[in-house]
Amino acid sequence: MNDLWVVLVPILLADIVNPVLFGFLVYAAGTRKPVSTSTALLLGHTAAYFVAGVAIAIGLEQIENRLVNPKPIDFAFEFFIGVLLLWIGARSRNSSAQHQESEAKDLTFVTAFFLGAVVNFIGIPFAIPYFAALSQILKADVTAAQAWGALVAYNLAYALPFAAVPIMRALIGEKSRRFFETINNFLNKASSVIMPALLILLGVVLIIDAAYYYVKGIALF
Repeated sequence: MNDLWVVLVPILLADIVNPVLFGFLVYAAGTRKPVSTSTALLLGHTAAYFVAGVAIAIGLEQIENRLVNPKPIDFAFEFFIGVLLLWIGARSRNSSAQHQESEAKDLTFVTAFFLGAVVNFIGIPFAIPYFAALSQILKADVTAAQAWGALVAYNLAYALPFAAVPIMRALIGEKSRRFFETINNFLNKASSVIMPALLILLGVVLIIDAAYYYVKGIALF
């Protein structure tokens, strides 16, 4: 079990770098009830992440079998996704996420919970570290109970750093909100440069892989 966590901890550290979740938590911290709303959003995100992990783990074997024996339609879909990523990456270079203060004030505990879940499900296709963590858990030499425990522990450890937002909001008040907004602005500026480049790079790789398959009859990657 210890050997499993030697692998999971570096994956977890990479997975935690999530400016999207952090940004929405700061957004929730600007509501009329900042502590309960940001807590609800984090709970919704964490619950959705765990549910998605269970679903992915159940279907991972079938996914792996399909990847070993891909069909032509898979590469047509890959080409389409590559073009879509190029388009999103190009458009996102000049766009930024902005949240209206009036909308933030209207968030409730329930809507914040579901917002957190939606944010998670939208980002699941890009949660590469989470896929890697699930793969390590499934192939580890552990019992079923230990595997489930590792999945629960991973999700709790993932949520722990983000819990600083509602905790500091409760302890420090408005000053903590301004502090987190400063961090969020920095992350947004950094991601506005890094994320479009990554999306464009991934799109190019997918398009090249799909084109190589149709020319040579085999996958490049």
